[in-house]
This record gives sequence, structure tokens and C-alpha cells, in this order.
Amino acid sequence: MFRRRPQYRPPTAHRHTCRPLILALTLAGLSLSGCSIVSPAPLWELAKATGSLASMAMAANPGEPNNTVHHAHEPLKALCIEFNPQAQVADIVPALQRALRQQQIESRVYEGVVAAEKCNVWLRYSASIDWGQYPLSDRYRSYVSKAALTLQTAQGQVLSSSHYELDPMLGASKWASTQDKLAPVVSALITGIENKPTSTPSSQKEKI
Repeated sequence: MFRRRPQYRPPTAHRHTCRPLILALTLAGLSLSGCSIVSPAPLWELAKATGSLASMAMAANPGEPNNTVHHAHEPLKALCIEFNPQAQVADIVPALQRALRQQQIESRVYEGVVAAEKCNVWLRYSASIDWGQYPLSDRYRSYVSKAALTLQTAQGQVLSSSHYELDPMLGASKWASTQDKLAPVVSALITGIENKPTSTPSSQKEKI
């Protein structure tokens, strides 16, 4: 008579260790095949943040002068600025004075024409502000949206004029400082040349 050989059964420990191994091999196969379980939300947030930073960089560009009119006159070494209380831009006068110093021109500020006899040339200005939400922030801030500068003699003769206006489509220079917006306009006002400003704001150049 032949005895039936008992069927071989693997040890229990071996069967338990095979399951994690099979799971690991399955996950590895998915990775090699190019499949991955990743939520698109972090990638979308990264894309939004990158776009916001790019927009913010563009919005910090210096302003550009436009509609400049310049009549030939003697070079200026000094002038007076007529303070405009309706401009509602707190730092516009310091910004104008810094821009004038860059052109080697000294300035004094007066309110009204009480000192008309002391000044041969006057710089008169107007400015408008708007409000908007600052990039990557919930805060709303004011910004200069328009500005007009005019050089006049004490008798009222216009020597030159130049303007700044925010581009409503691209918004370039929207969040630039008042000085960086107006420095190129002052340069055009004095020289009559509308130079396209560099991407480096003049306020940063002074710190270098």
C-alpha cells in the first residue's frame, strides 16, 4: 500500500509577510507606470501664487511720462512748488523735491502765490488717487492713478508740462511708490524727453 504524502503548507509567518510585499510591489508599479495620486489643489495654488508675484512685480515698475510739451527756455537751477491741498497725496511734495534734486534743481514750497515775487519759475501739480486691494493681501490701499505737472513763469507763461496716468489694462506701476511714478515725469518736464524708465525703481537705486 502507498501512503499519501502530506500536502506542504508554508509557515504562517511567511504568508503574513507576503501581503505587505505584494502591496509595496503594486505601489512601485504604479509609480513606474507614471501614475500618482496627487491632489491638483497644491499645484493650482502654486500657479496662482506665481501669477500674483508676476503681477505684483509688473505693478511695481516705475511710471512713464506721457503727453509732454516742452518749450525751449534757460536751464533751471531753482524753482518754487505751489502746494496743492486738493491733491490728497501725502508724499507728493517730497517725491517731487527728490526728483528735482536728481535733476540738480533746488526747490522751495509755498502755498498760494504769496511769494510770487520771489520765484521766477513755478511747478504746479495735480493728482488723483484710487483704492485697490494690495496683491497677496486683504488690505486696501490708495495709489496715485493720475498726475499732471506744469512749469510756469511768474507771469503765467507755460514752459513745459507732462503727465502720468495708470494703464487701466496692464496696471503697470500701479503699486509703485509716488516717487517712482513721478520721477520719470519730472525728468520729462525738465528735459522734454520722455525716457522709458528702467525696471529698477529710482527709490531702490538711491539705496544701492
